Amino acid sequence: MAALVELRGVSKSYRRADTGETIAAVEDVTLDVEQGEVLGVIGYSGAGKSTLVRLVNALELPTAGTVTVAGQELTAIPERDRRLARRRIGMIFQQFNLFRSRTIAGNVAYPLKVAGVAKDERDRRVAELLDFVGLLDRAHAYPEQLSGGQKQRVGIARALASNPELLLADEATSALDPETTSEVLALLRRVNRELGVTIIVITHEMDAVRQIADRVAVMEQGRVVEVGDVYDVFSTPQTQAAQRFVRTALHDRPSPETLVRLRERHPGRLVTVQITDEAGLQNRIDQAFRTAGVTAELVYGGVGEIRERRIGSLTYELVDAGPVAGPGSGAVDAAIAALRAAGVTTNEEALA
Repeated sequence: MAALVELRGVSKSYRRADTGETIAAVEDVTLDVEQGEVLGVIGYSGAGKSTLVRLVNALELPTAGTVTVAGQELTAIPERDRRLARRRIGMIFQQFNLFRSRTIAGNVAYPLKVAGVAKDERDRRVAELLDFVGLLDRAHAYPEQLSGGQKQRVGIARALASNPELLLADEATSALDPETTSEVLALLRRVNRELGVTIIVITHEMDAVRQIADRVAVMEQGRVVEVGDVYDVFSTPQTQAAQRFVRTALHDRPSPETLVRLRERHPGRLVTVQITDEAGLQNRIDQAFRTAGVTAELVYGGVGEIRERRIGSLTYELVDAGPVAGPGSGAVDAAIAALRAAGVTTNEEALA
């Protein structure tokens, strides 16, 4: 699969007007976005995500490095050519950015009118796009008459008007409730699968990445600190930044406060077992408990799916089931050793 977007050693710095201090918003980013994929770019506020997306569509130029889209190096061409190149890049925003004085159809038609598309063709394309996003019956309504989710659907239709190869979604679901967010992400996935549009989703919500992305890039302090298949990053995050985001999305590990409450009710040793889509995993877990002679009570956890693959973790209270029962006996150590010998990832929960 060929890369549609190539960033090579990209940095972007700003000089503060009040202090003269140089601030690095993006620093030495090398990243490929493959043709036809959905890449999630995640990071907390100030991580450099929005600056990165403005570099991809050449609304800003890097201080160093190169940005290439569809084989064209945007950093090496005049602004006139960059404007033409941006027509191949659609953009949707957190606050929708719709024209309040134009109808829904008028908003979608606007980029086509600017591009000089004939009225008959504009009307055909607008109807096609509004039908695709499920708003053909609202063509003559105005933005103020729509819900937030409907406004974002209009934003998606408008972004698709010029048949872009690449779609950039900058915090496109941050202003929406969870149910509407899921609907909008499902629509973006349809755009990717049915229309073949490559999508970069900029977000601070790992749950959005879980729902839509093929791969994820984690940003921290202007740098991309981890990149990988979305399932791999969720199941085995390599950096602390990725681990923090994964915890916010899976909700499968007890927080420190929850752990205190669990210990009050469960004096045995609390051990968390990672759940993946490996065949026979649960059988190996159960066998390890039986072989070691422990009772295992499930006290916390959650298991979900990413890309139709199982992922999550379960926390057990382990107690020796033998004559000298107790949390400190060797049977619990033997159970943990048996789990690890069977290839099961475990972590003993301890209070910080």
